[in-house]
Formats: sequence, structure tokens, C-alpha cells
Amino acid sequence: MDFKLPKRFENSNKASYGRVINIAGSDYMPGAAYLSSVSALKIGCGYCFLCSTERVIDAVAAQTQNIVFVPLRDLELNLSQADVVELGCGLSQDKQAVEIFNRTILSLAKDVPLVIDADGLNILSKHQEIFLSKGFNSLVFTPHPKEASRLLDCSLDDILNNFEASAVEISKKYNSVTVLKSHRTVVVAPDGCKYINTTGNNSMAKAGSGDVLTGMISGLVAQGMDIFEAASLGVYLHGLSGDFAKEKLTEYSVMAEDLISFIPNAIKYLQTEIKH
Repeated sequence: MDFKLPKRFENSNKASYGRVINIAGSDYMPGAAYLSSVSALKIGCGYCFLCSTERVIDAVAAQTQNIVFVPLRDLELNLSQADVVELGCGLSQDKQAVEIFNRTILSLAKDVPLVIDADGLNILSKHQEIFLSKGFNSLVFTPHPKEASRLLDCSLDDILNNFEASAVEISKKYNSVTVLKSHRTVVVAPDGCKYINTTGNNSMAKAGSGDVLTGMISGLVAQGMDIFEAASLGVYLHGLSGDFAKEKLTEYSVMAEDLISFIPNAIKYLQTEIKH
């Protein structure tokens, strides 16, 4: 696949590169909110708004001053400003999380790109009627195999033994671009377009790696990329960041936040490849 990075312009400002609204985190999983927000900025979007609980906001604010924080009471107001919405990283599946999920689905315009990961997918699998009735037309799902099995109501072995076919089935059922994660992640669009990734390594098998990927994809979509191209490029750069991190830190010692640190290396590598 021939990758192209989003264009940057001299005469531009932060609004030129899009607004990500990230609905993520829970009181005991603030790290997911941090990782999925910072990675969106690191890949080039102009704004990232984190909508979460007060405890999560306080925890993330102590780590970075680059994110705009949104109390949950102001969720609907900020959704109207979004160029893309991230939903689900570290959200949990408790009663409050389900309420947040449903509020988002009911309030969000169906033509706004929506990237759903982790607990967002788990909640969706139990509340499909509300979701499917909305008719979203710009969706990206980023399941690992177990989450995929819940989306298709089948066994984990069914997913593992029919990996590409499972990604295709999810895309058709939900009209989504599906990023089915593994050591060879598969990206499938509803129209059948497919990309199989070759970057990445076992150092990335750490908690939080998927949150970084979700943020990267959302950040690329915010910059105006087609959602299939953004998902494919995000997967490629995510894996490439892991390859650079492994080279520097060994396959044992790479943490999810290290992937964010190596996103610039991955971008520089791709820029060189594009020039040649």
C-alpha cells in the first residue's frame, strides 16, 4: 500500500489539523485516557479534548499540559465541535460507562467519524440495537480477537481460525473499517479493501499499546484522511514505532508510552521512503 501523510501548510493554525474528542478513562484506568490522547497529538492533530471523570482529568493533567479537558456534564456540547470522536479506551463497563456510551451514540451526528476501541466495543456488543439504529457512516473499530468474538457472538477460536474472514464479517455487519489486531494486523473496509500490516514486533505486547493505536488513527482522521487510509497508515506507523522502540530499548523493555516517543522516528522514516 502506498502511504501518504496528511499535508501540512505554512499558513495554518491548530484548527487546520482537526479536533479529536476522546471519551476515555475511568477512575482505575487513567493511563488509557492519557495514552490515547497524547498519541493523537503526536501524530499531528491540532486539538485533543479529553472527556472523562474528574479523577481521570486530575491524573492526566498531572502528566501533560497539552490536552484540553472536558467534564462529562459538557459532553454533548463538545461533540458538536468534533472532527472525530474516540470512544472506549479504559472506559470500563460499569453503569456509568454504559450511560456515557449511550449518551455519545445518541448525541453524535451520524456523519462524524467515530473510532471505537476496547470497552467501547465490549459495551457495543451488549447494546447493539441502540448503536445499529443510529446508522453511522464513518466508523473505525479496533478490536483484539476476544473483542471481535463478542462483536460476532462467536468463540475466540472461530476468530483465530478465520482471522481475515472475521474482520470482513465485522466490517459488513457494522459498516465499519475494522482493525483486527494481531502480530499481522488486518484492516478491512466495508467495500472489501484490505491491508495486512507487516511492521511491529513482540515488544508491543504490553497494556496500553492499543490505546496508542486508537489515538494515532483518530489523529490522522482529524487531519482529513479517509478512514480506511487513516486506519492503515496508523497501524503501519504504530508498528514502525514499535520497531524503533525495540531497537533502542530491547523487546523486553518497551512500554506503551515509549511507542509515542518513537512516532516521530516512524514519520521521518516514511517521509524518506515517500521521497524515494
